[in-house]
Amino acid sequence: MQIIDGKATAAKIKEEIAQEVEQMVAAGGKRPHLAAVLVGHDGGSETYVKNKVLACEACGFKSTLIRYEDDITEAELLECVDKLNNDSDVDGFIVQLPLPKHIDEQKIIEAIDYRKDVDGFHPINVGRMAIGLPCFISATPLGIITLLRRYNIETSGKKCVVLGRSNIVGKPMAQLMMQKEYGDATVTVCHSRSKNLKEECREADIIIAAIGRPNFVTADMVKEGAVIVDVGTTRVPDTTRKNGYRLNGDVDFEHVAPHCSFITPVPGGVGPMTICSLMKNTLAAGKKEYYK
Repeated sequence: MQIIDGKATAAKIKEEIAQEVEQMVAAGGKRPHLAAVLVGHDGGSETYVKNKVLACEACGFKSTLIRYEDDITEAELLECVDKLNNDSDVDGFIVQLPLPKHIDEQKIIEAIDYRKDVDGFHPINVGRMAIGLPCFISATPLGIITLLRRYNIETSGKKCVVLGRSNIVGKPMAQLMMQKEYGDATVTVCHSRSKNLKEECREADIIIAAIGRPNFVTADMVKEGAVIVDVGTTRVPDTTRKNGYRLNGDVDFEHVAPHCSFITPVPGGVGPMTICSLMKNTLAAGKKEYYK
């Protein structure tokens, strides 16, 4: 069994990006600029955005953080999006989700210029990804594909089960794993209504768990030698920790790991690769790689 180290892989990729950025700047090019819009004071979002700013520094990017209180109106937030769309110095930007209940998230996502949508959530990027055209791919699925490649894990012709059907992870992950250029695998998507879920998982060579339930994947669901990618990050109360909680994945790591050929830990697996993938998308935006 080998642990897939997302933290070390992400650090290596950020080094590679930083070298490329310095070469671009030395050749007279523009330093890529990522902006992040943060609404309110959600603990998880605060941490995530702080890590994005640190990642920008590590990659040699320019970064801007725009903060609003959670009483901002939808119209005001749309105005901010419009300004960023029209700011020629900003190569890519994100509006950190979730947003307060009174704001329509989908309306905000669709207002973002798809050429600056480094989160890969705009319907144009989602549609282009689905038919295999160059585009910004949402960060978590891109991070998983990158990990599988960096660890030389064979995916072509393998049976892959994706647990979860969210727009952010499950659906795009299934699309990528099925595409010839990325996974080239036979893909089954399972969710809370799936029948024979254990049997489906037991036949899988690769399980990608993004269902949002701690320890959902148990040892009796995994065949010997399977590859397990755990996307789950649920805060579970833990009195032994200073902050009172620990991050728990969707996989019962302790009991599942001995049966795997490869497995991602939580934390330190997929998480660091998500931010790293956002950096890759920002570099592509700065180079106008997909859209002129």
